[in-house]
Amino acid sequence: MFEDDDKFHDECGVVGIFQTAKQSADGEKSDEPYSARHFNAVQQVYYALYALQHRGQDSAGIAVSDGTEMRVHKNLGAVSEVFKSEHLENLKGRLAVGHVRYATAGSCTIENAQPMVQTSKLGAIAVAHNGQLTNYEQLREMLEDAGCTFQSTSDTEVIVKLIARSYKKGLERALTDTIQMIKGSFALAVMTDKCLIGARDPNGIRPLCLGQTEKGWILASESCAIDAVNGTFVRDINPGEIVIINDDGVLSFEFGERTSKRTCIFEYVYFARPDSVIDGIPVQQARYALGVQLARESGVDADVVVGVPDSGLGAAVGYAKESGIPYATGIIKNKYIGRTFIAPTQKERENMVFVKLNAVPCDVKGKRVIIIDDSIVRGTTSKRLVQILRRAGATEVHFRISSPPVKFPCYFGINTPKRSELISAQHDTEAIRKMIGADSLAFLSPDGLMEACRSVNPESYGFCKGCFTGEYPIACPENE
Repeated sequence: MFEDDDKFHDECGVVGIFQTAKQSADGEKSDEPYSARHFNAVQQVYYALYALQHRGQDSAGIAVSDGTEMRVHKNLGAVSEVFKSEHLENLKGRLAVGHVRYATAGSCTIENAQPMVQTSKLGAIAVAHNGQLTNYEQLREMLEDAGCTFQSTSDTEVIVKLIARSYKKGLERALTDTIQMIKGSFALAVMTDKCLIGARDPNGIRPLCLGQTEKGWILASESCAIDAVNGTFVRDINPGEIVIINDDGVLSFEFGERTSKRTCIFEYVYFARPDSVIDGIPVQQARYALGVQLARESGVDADVVVGVPDSGLGAAVGYAKESGIPYATGIIKNKYIGRTFIAPTQKERENMVFVKLNAVPCDVKGKRVIIIDDSIVRGTTSKRLVQILRRAGATEVHFRISSPPVKFPCYFGINTPKRSELISAQHDTEAIRKMIGADSLAFLSPDGLMEACRSVNPESYGFCKGCFTGEYPIACPENE
């Protein structure tokens, strides 16, 4: 299987749908319940998952409740591979949660696919989780000592077990008890037979937002999923907040002491879809600003600016505008290479860049080219891109990166290589330049990264920058 292993991968996207049980033709509440034909929670989750497909392609799943019974369908693969029309026909109900997942090495199994469902005499619970628990092993050991058995190696199953264990205390107490025990990053969409719940970790590392639809409410990792179901964005879920959605509306409360927001900065650099807005910052606007700041910090004489599809395009436009150097397409991405493309050896996987990306000769031949990408992880893709541009006739290739050097792993829901595999952790900028074969190389400074984001929204504050600085918002496993 071919995977772009020279990029970071966000591990998950979550979505939840709640459709109100009673509504009249003009949208007002009514004493007459909806008939079954009014409920399309599964279709809405399906469309929303398509919008979040970029957050994970290894597995997908949807759980649906009709108020008395909970059903789930999940499997390995992208949304289009997992769900056929007959699957959607069998998932009836007005509540639904969905999940797309990018698996870490060795964990791409059906047992780890989400949502995860737990049934008991008190009712069923389905949980979809984006993030990573730093105290997963301790909690799992505690639960196993108490007699719990596990079917997966996913930390999400720990969350499900903890909620179920305290469910007899009431839903609100069970959620509060569970969330106060788990440490790390999490954006949760939890469903019972009667309500939908969303929760975000006290630092707000992973994104989660609330929207309103024609028939109810939606929770999603990104606002683009709300747009996909023709909904209206309401607001971001606050760090340390739980929202409970039922027929009476949206109940909100905080589950612990207020802490400072630490949104993952890589959402703006790379992960999120450009048309999303996260914590008050439009993603595409942030990427323009990153390019502008990059041009101010590391300008160079050149004839054309090109961006690496798709993650470098926004920054390339910003760089070109600020520098006054014309923007050109320059590089084309082959959009028809699927996840199942065979590339069995490491050498073949590295050379797959030549199949996935190619230069546009008329844009770069005989020209000094500035190429913009969002990050350098291992350096293999960057090296191939320089080769592609030189082969197409570029006389000079100047590489510019719209983020600082990535020197540390992430412990909060991003699949990153070990520090020993991060090229910037092992080599300085000049050494990397020589390794990739560029005429010059420059990264955006950490201060420039912050300045760019705040230029888009001066009221924005607090980002997790651990992958750049090694300073994390909460305790995490020791570095190598």
